[in-house]
Amino acid sequence: MKKAGSGASYLIAFFLIITINFVLPRLMPGDPLMAIYGEEALIAMTPELKAELTQRFSLDRPLGEQFISYLLALLRGDLGYSYYYNAPVLEVIAGSLPWTLLLVGLAVLASSILGIVLGIESGYRRGRPLDKVFLAGLMSFSGLPDFFVGTLLLLLFGVALGVMPLAGAVTPYAGKTGLELIFDVLHHLALPLFALVLVRLAGTYLLTRNTMITTLGEAFILTAKAKGCRERVIRYRHAGKNSLLPVVTATGLQLAHSVTGALFIEIIFSYPGVGSILYNSLLTRDYPLMQGILLVTTVVILAANYLVDLLYARIDPRVSQAH
Repeated sequence: MKKAGSGASYLIAFFLIITINFVLPRLMPGDPLMAIYGEEALIAMTPELKAELTQRFSLDRPLGEQFISYLLALLRGDLGYSYYYNAPVLEVIAGSLPWTLLLVGLAVLASSILGIVLGIESGYRRGRPLDKVFLAGLMSFSGLPDFFVGTLLLLLFGVALGVMPLAGAVTPYAGKTGLELIFDVLHHLALPLFALVLVRLAGTYLLTRNTMITTLGEAFILTAKAKGCRERVIRYRHAGKNSLLPVVTATGLQLAHSVTGALFIEIIFSYPGVGSILYNSLLTRDYPLMQGILLVTTVVILAANYLVDLLYARIDPRVSQAH
């Protein structure tokens, strides 16, 4: 019953998003095709192409029928046609999405694992020198925006020291394959990934540390100590495991911020992910591509949050039993 209710909530959220995705371009003044493609693109279109697009988007029909046609097109996997890239929107996004998923996935994974481990160690050593070093060091990065950290890293390691690539995801025209290609991808990924991890690490660390301090005062921890359990077992199995629930929730909430942060980082490092094509679509008023990116990004975030909900119930079965 709980899973069905949760799934219905996600379906409602998805329906609201695609409705907003449909309505926003039509709220803009002027010709609907101009709102979708922009003035310059509309001027360059032939009358035949305009007639074809008018028929494809059902713009000669009432708004309700247009919305139904939009939904049917989505069901067929038709997100529109990118005027700037001269290709279907889905095809353009599919070419860039793997790079963004690689960057965001590794950033969320690395910042979560590092934040949890450092938070457990720091909380267990509250007030000691190691705790003070972690707290002061990570707090200094907690308020910095992604693009600022990314720009600093690019200027330091890319421009001043010249040890990291300035742009791209691979070395162009190098013809690398196998392990050489993997190392080349990781070499280009290092700075964007480090920037994202550095900014997001502090949030997970602080939440884990504070939860750890509270958990260490619980009666079951004192019982474990009285039974003579080893210090490492108490730290990770008893206190650490019970400090994970709020961290998992926070990770799900931070996922949306990680995706939006990655879009800015990709622009700074000219990384060929969704952020870069979104930037180009803004410059060229490629509205079908912008709509498609918004839709795909939202679907990815909703899917990830749903997985976090399932993981939350697995970590603490009381969550699912409570409903």
